[in-house]
Amino acid sequence: MLMAIAAIVVGLIILVWSADRFVDGAAATANHLGVPTLLIGMLVIGFGTSAPELMVSALAAGQGNPGLALGNAYGSNITNIGLILGFVALMSPLAVHSQVLKQELPLLGLVTLISAWFLLDGEISRLDATILIVLLLVVMGFSIWRARQGNGDALGMNTEQDISESAMSLKAGVIWTLVGLALLIVSSRMLVWGAVYIAQTFGVSDLIIGLTVVAVGTSLPELASSISAVRKNEHDLVLGNVVGSNLFNTLGVVGLAGVIAPISSVSEALYRDWPVMAALTLAVVIFGIGWRGQGRINRFEAAALLTAYLVYTGYLIYTVISA
Repeated sequence: MLMAIAAIVVGLIILVWSADRFVDGAAATANHLGVPTLLIGMLVIGFGTSAPELMVSALAAGQGNPGLALGNAYGSNITNIGLILGFVALMSPLAVHSQVLKQELPLLGLVTLISAWFLLDGEISRLDATILIVLLLVVMGFSIWRARQGNGDALGMNTEQDISESAMSLKAGVIWTLVGLALLIVSSRMLVWGAVYIAQTFGVSDLIIGLTVVAVGTSLPELASSISAVRKNEHDLVLGNVVGSNLFNTLGVVGLAGVIAPISSVSEALYRDWPVMAALTLAVVIFGIGWRGQGRINRFEAAALLTAYLVYTGYLIYTVISA
């Protein structure tokens, strides 16, 4: 048991550090290769912060624990909005200036609705998973098109400022990308082993473990980057990280896990976890677009998001204790 706990703690520490190095290296490499900064903000940073979820879910599915993969993806989405956006916006209310983000937010809402369709028959088959990955490719194509149209957008300017403050050579960028990726794989293996061992020992479903411990752990890169961004007053980059990460989790992480091993018995996720994810997503879409003018997340709205997350997590813990 102590070995499993140590594997989770050490795995999470390395996971967070390596994810940060991976994203910084990938962003620097893309910048040196002439990739538009808006595209770096939307794809490289936004999707890159989901690298831990992707690694953990792929390994979990490959080792016969697809529930852990699904719980990790949906739990991370809930954590990104409820805990991260809620906590960061309590520190400093977030104003949304990026027009690209205001178009990406409804897309996230649509993708969240589509994800429910694949849960209705009680299984995410390989065909369902393949469709999710195809949808991800469509979203990426749309993002690339938007990046080319969005010169001067606030998200691109935030990203450019962030990259310039952490200048890295092309060689260093490539090295850190590869080192970060390698450590992501190693730390993910440690985390999955520890989580599965504890779940089996206490008779807790791997879905619950994925929704709680693993989801929070793999969302720590988003939390770290969001706190850093809000301190620099880069509000659009905070929301861009969350929107990009949640899009990738819903389509790419679940899709890859489902291709590796079909995910069955998902009715619990459909009736308990998906509604929470959908409600939080709807809330952030309304707040971000701005239903009374300027899109923003004020402290009252942030407190509501954080409270919803705490109530939901408390309920999950209660179900484990009372079982």
